[in-house]
Amino acid sequence: MGVPTAGRPAGRFARPTIKGMTDQAVRVRGLRKSYRDTIAVDGLDLDIPHGEVRALLGPNGAGKTTTVEILEGHRERDAGEVSVLGVDPGRGGLAWRREIGIVLQATADAGELTVAEIVRHVARYFPRSRGLDETLELVGLSEKRDSRVRKLSGGQRRRLDVGLGIVGRPRLLFLDEPTTGFDPVARRQFWSVVRGLEDTTILLTTHYLDEAEALADHVTVIAAGRVVAEGAPASLGERDVATVSWRDGAERTTDPAAVVARLTASYGGPVPGLSVTRPSLEDVYLDLIGGAR
Repeated sequence: MGVPTAGRPAGRFARPTIKGMTDQAVRVRGLRKSYRDTIAVDGLDLDIPHGEVRALLGPNGAGKTTTVEILEGHRERDAGEVSVLGVDPGRGGLAWRREIGIVLQATADAGELTVAEIVRHVARYFPRSRGLDETLELVGLSEKRDSRVRKLSGGQRRRLDVGLGIVGRPRLLFLDEPTTGFDPVARRQFWSVVRGLEDTTILLTTHYLDEAEALADHVTVIAAGRVVAEGAPASLGERDVATVSWRDGAERTTDPAAVVARLTASYGGPVPGLSVTRPSLEDVYLDLIGGAR
């Protein structure tokens, strides 16, 4: 289940800036972490503004989990500067932990409790928690408030995890592979839950590129412990550059409509063999991580 420390924003929507906070919810410079002879994180830099949904992508072993655990204050770093909500997570106390939320990929069980009972129980740990009704409405479980946890479907249990993560009104929410094992319908229902949380910053780790594209304002790609690319999903790795092809040639451009109009005028009508293509996020991602897979 969700760890009592969570919160969230939404994908691709304008969200408010939290008053009294610095511009960055997360600021990392030169982060390094090794396990004996294995370098997990190798001089990583990262900035996440308040109110943003950031997707962290990378192959297994890229350093994502280590990076996130350091940001959460669960793992010590070897070197580098880290600030999360203005605090070094290695020194974060109880007040700071109440401002972050964590929804893990693997969840604990409280099968005999009802949804309402477990949400009320977790809410007691936070001085400014959301009300039960508000929390359940946000995650789409209002009609399941009296159901026992063990009777919930997989998708409903994941919604409950998020509910437990956001009940404390955290400023920053960590979502670790939140829809692993979901069917397509459940995944999209879960996305709607994430989009409905508009008062918190989110750091999302996922292997689903369509999920990153649907939810994230900004994507950071990590390989071999380093950031290899970052940007908006639509422009990452020059995705905003299209290739216009026709029978007699091809041209790369950020304004394919203008090229098509010029060609149409030149041919005096339909352009023979015309096609306009852009790389998918998957194409760009696989190219970026290269041999790091």
